[in-house]
Amino acid sequence: RLQMQLAAALRAPALTALPDRTFPARKDSRFGVSLAQPMYLELWEVGLARLSRSENAPAELWSWLQELYVTPAPSAQTFDSYLHEAGDRQLPATRTRSDLSWWALLEMVPALPQDCPPWAPAGTFMESQGLALLRDGSRYVSVECGNHGGGHGHPDRLNLTLHADGQYWLPDFGTGSYVARDLFWYRSTLAHNAPRLDGVSQPLADAVCDNFDQKEGWAWVRGRFQNLSRTVVAGPRYVLDILELSDAEDHVLDLPFHLSGESEVENPGTWFPAELPAEEFVREPERFVPAADGTFVLRSSSRGATLAIHLLFDGYLIRARAPGPPHVPGLRTFYIVRGEGRKLRVISVLDSSQRRQGVTGLRSAGTAVEVQTMNGVEHHTPTVEGWEIRTGSSTVQLTGAQRHAAPFEPLVQTNRPSVARGIALQVVDAPMLDGTLGGFDTGDPLELDHEDQYRRSEEPYAGPEEFSARAYVNWNDEGLYLAVEVTKPEVFPRDPNTAPLRLDNEPDEIHGDGIQVYLQLPGEETVHGFLIVPSVSGDLITRPATGTATEGDSVSGSWQASETGYAVTVGIQPAGWDRYRPGEELGFDLLINQMLPERTRRAGQLVWSGGGGWVWLRGDRQDPARLGRLEFR
Repeated sequence: RLQMQLAAALRAPALTALPDRTFPARKDSRFGVSLAQPMYLELWEVGLARLSRSENAPAELWSWLQELYVTPAPSAQTFDSYLHEAGDRQLPATRTRSDLSWWALLEMVPALPQDCPPWAPAGTFMESQGLALLRDGSRYVSVECGNHGGGHGHPDRLNLTLHADGQYWLPDFGTGSYVARDLFWYRSTLAHNAPRLDGVSQPLADAVCDNFDQKEGWAWVRGRFQNLSRTVVAGPRYVLDILELSDAEDHVLDLPFHLSGESEVENPGTWFPAELPAEEFVREPERFVPAADGTFVLRSSSRGATLAIHLLFDGYLIRARAPGPPHVPGLRTFYIVRGEGRKLRVISVLDSSQRRQGVTGLRSAGTAVEVQTMNGVEHHTPTVEGWEIRTGSSTVQLTGAQRHAAPFEPLVQTNRPSVARGIALQVVDAPMLDGTLGGFDTGDPLELDHEDQYRRSEEPYAGPEEFSARAYVNWNDEGLYLAVEVTKPEVFPRDPNTAPLRLDNEPDEIHGDGIQVYLQLPGEETVHGFLIVPSVSGDLITRPATGTATEGDSVSGSWQASETGYAVTVGIQPAGWDRYRPGEELGFDLLINQMLPERTRRAGQLVWSGGGGWVWLRGDRQDPARLGRLEFR
């Protein structure tokens, strides 16, 4: 199974690569990055070498690798993450196997096999990614369904890309610099060929692929995102794209088209100034008023190739200027198809010039679509099970209903969560909460001193003598009381007047010594979370943890330095705290952040519920599913 998964991992980027052997720049990927360079070439070299004696070795990938070696090489690039070339500015313009690192040399086979099947990727649906690929020779069409991608994802569900005739006609720009203002443009729906409603980017939610099928030279995909659906049908001569909105309320539907090359509207008409409020990166918006009703035709030309988009919709066409590919100076013209209502349909036919017959017209008849070509009319009709295409005397039925992908589970589980259990002891009177254990019942402590409780950054866990904690949890009818004794050589309390760190949208307080506490009251689903940090003034800095509900909650307490580190004592009165009885259970977790000298970011954190792993980009978030259980005694 592990061999099969490694083979699938080596095949996936090859299947999704654009015809020019570059990454498609999905989500936060960089735009226009070639796969024909050492840091990627050697991954296939080493991976295929390890599988070369396995029955699961994907032989056609040897042909893919050979194609990369004859692909015109990109300009030499230096990657700090690829140590073989880090800092080397004298790189050759073309690459061979001899340009790979010593690590690849130790594992790669002596010579590439020559008797392998050719690399001929067909269209495919990447179920775990929700990416549908429709291929026909050198034409590449993709539709984004599936998961939005988390923190590095984009609001681009149902995004359409097109690469044909050697041109990336409808690109996905990916993302440029994380520290430049235009990051917010590239992470907007309007920067994609994806639909948006009411002038705002899509919510970060998932889409689903309902259908994917290929048959007799035709292929189709139908994706769905909330109240929007997109049907894309690719045939020998053109690509048919149908976007539909169905809702009980009126909306403003926008469908952008970011065309490469020099573009224009072929219809006679006039452009008038328009308004696109609250669009920081958009300039010179204009609305097109046609001289006559009918189908719009957008035409774009680049390096001898041409793409025509025939558009049929109720609404109007806008053009404007905005940033194009990242790191390319200046603004580029793009188009927005806009309609208003609760039942809307945008039909477009994409016709590249090197197909055998061109498209000459487009008509809608109810739910059916008729595409007029130089070879006759081709009829498209939705059916109960899928899609039907009638061309002359032939009929093609496409179906391919898709099951929705189950959540991904890695084959090798390195982080197997188990429920941590502890005891909260009842007290009559509240403890002193002065940074000492005065008034606390110190029986049944919670220990944080194991390697599998440590989330690291660069360095592994140094051991309990360098960093550990012991906590005591008490309770009464007034609330919960927590005392935490932390062992560490040096304490770094936070100065509230320190300049903001501005790190990855994370609260500054996590980058210092302090604790994170999470509570889930008996019988409730809501999680109460707190970030509690020692201050240089001797007080505690307290703020809500991201994604938790703390309205009406009260936190008080203090901290003190000790001979072995520091101690924090707090009283927490969550909203809804009731008269609980012994035997009831409370969802609970405690995290201890670790700061070390001469660092800007925290070095790691101890987690009572366990899990280990890495601390990067976690901020002050904690998965509620990981909370342990405290029994009231």
